[in-house]
Amino acid sequence: MDNKTAEQRHENMSRIKGKDTKPEILVRKYLFSRGFRYRKNVGKMPGHPDIVLPKYRAVVFVHGCFWHGHENCRYARIPSTNIAFWEQKIRSNRERDAKTTAQLLEKGWNVIVVWQCELKNKAEREITLVKIENRIKSGSPLSKE
Repeated sequence: MDNKTAEQRHENMSRIKGKDTKPEILVRKYLFSRGFRYRKNVGKMPGHPDIVLPKYRAVVFVHGCFWHGHENCRYARIPSTNIAFWEQKIRSNRERDAKTTAQLLEKGWNVIVVWQCELKNKAEREITLVKIENRIKSGSPLSKE
């Protein structure tokens, strides 16, 4: 059972940002420090990628584990109230992500997906950031989950 009222829960959820989140900023700062130049939140591309690197024809999506339904992740638990709504919301987000990825791949873009949980632990964060850099340079995707 939820320990907040419906109004309190609504207020909390409405304050969660969609752009310029801490994980996004962390990835952007790392890439910039490594000499990559990018555009952020490009609205004219399918899915409005968080980071677009035109020189490398690569896009990076930094997905929140909860909102994008990261499988087998402790941060992706469905709330105990209004379960049907949240299951449908997460399912539709995942379907939209798959469609967006397919559209970008069809247009020749390298699609890299980074999960929020991969950036929480400092040791794993360093490994993930280096992988992102290598995938951008090599042209192969990091993840298609």
